[in-house]
Amino acid sequence: MRNLENYFKDRKINYDRLIEYGFILKEDNYYYEKIINDGVFKIVIEINKQQKIAKVIDLLNDQEYNLVDVKGVTGNFVGKIKEIYEALINDIIDKCSNVDVFKSKQTIAIINYVKAKYDNDLEFLWKKSPKNAIWRNQNNRKWYGAVLVISKDKLKIESNEMVEILDLRYQKNDIKNIIDNYKIFPGYHMNKDNWITIILDGRVELEEIYQLIDNSYQLSLHK
Repeated sequence: MRNLENYFKDRKINYDRLIEYGFILKEDNYYYEKIINDGVFKIVIEINKQQKIAKVIDLLNDQEYNLVDVKGVTGNFVGKIKEIYEALINDIIDKCSNVDVFKSKQTIAIINYVKAKYDNDLEFLWKKSPKNAIWRNQNNRKWYGAVLVISKDKLKIESNEMVEILDLRYQKNDIKNIIDNYKIFPGYHMNKDNWITIILDGRVELEEIYQLIDNSYQLSLHK
């Protein structure tokens, strides 16, 4: 048996999509099964508020086939079953859950704003940095915003508190005038000549952030 809790880390399950995928709801338990390997094995996945588990059943003896969940076990046959098993788990996670990395109210608000105004979704480009994402201008693929989770000390603030930040383009000639190292910081992980950073903790009003997003989008249109 495999515990799937870590698979759903920073993701939010869409229960309607589970039903569309083929899960059956039984007393608050979402149940899915799939026969594989010409009827020899069955994959079972159960999702409820208490647990999220997956297992493979050997139908010839009606027992759990534990080898697919044991690290280090090798062999062509086991490898084949394990590949099918894990592909199904990952497909369900991809199709029946949404990325749920960012928790700040301001972050959620600006994600909704960008989606409504520019029909852009955040792109998570880096497997090694799953809490970093960017927006691209769909006309030319240029970035105009990035949302990241960092420690405050990365912005030269004496604190290890983790915060969500927004990186935006800004006019090069005016950038020194807007940076105050409280509301607006030099662009984190960006070219500091034309990017700024905002901590999404309420210190900058949403309406001002929306204006800065629009400004960044317009700048991204330039060659």
